[in-house]
Amino acid sequence: MHYETQCANYLKALHWDGTGLCLFAKRLERSRFVWPPLIEGGVVLTPAQFALLIEAMDWRRTVAPDPPRLPVQI
Repeated sequence: MHYETQCANYLKALHWDGTGLCLFAKRLERSRFVWPPLIEGGVVLTPAQFALLIEAMDWRRTVAPDPPRLPVQI
């Protein structure tokens, strides 16, 4: 996905799903998007982080659960 912001309350996202290009745009009325820091000039988000972003939730205040443990053969 490619993400672009012009203002902290406006989001545009382009996503290629293999069949075509999808455009998503959202403007918040009363709050601002909280973006993760830029790393090497870009932002890489997991699907969960993107979901938090478009719901205007502050990703810094959430805690990811531990990954599930893999079964161990005894």
